[in-house]
Amino acid sequence: MNATAVALSKSSGHTILAFDYGEKYVGVAVGDTETRLASPLGMFAASRSAQRLAEIDTLVNEWHPDRILVGLPVAMDGAEHVMTQRARRFARQLEARFRLPVEFADERLSSAAAESTLRETGRGGRRHKHEAHGLAAQIILQGYLDESSRR
Repeated sequence: MNATAVALSKSSGHTILAFDYGEKYVGVAVGDTETRLASPLGMFAASRSAQRLAEIDTLVNEWHPDRILVGLPVAMDGAEHVMTQRARRFARQLEARFRLPVEFADERLSSAAAESTLRETGRGGRRHKHEAHGLAAQIILQGYLDESSRR
């Protein structure tokens, strides 16, 4: 666990677990409504529903979130597509299993921003591609926290 994640676990705000849903991998980040900081936790393989839920069970038991955030993939014009429906189904599964509020956040360009950030820090390319999933989840969650502070 990185230093930011440790600081988040000691905060008195509300913890949010965020997921960047994908068919092969799910990126994960954690954030806090008091500090308004998001931190990537990494990613896990997501090819089977039972495997996904087992991984998320572990995360929920570790972080005790007050809510869950799922990145909602939509087209640049806002139109929904097949992955949008899959992300919505994933969110319904989480809500039913964990009995926590689940919200959505627009995830347009989050993966591109994550890959760009990795390239800028010298960690681009295939060797560091796995880092992009957690970083994308962090970007989604940080945008949500930033936006919620303006409400």
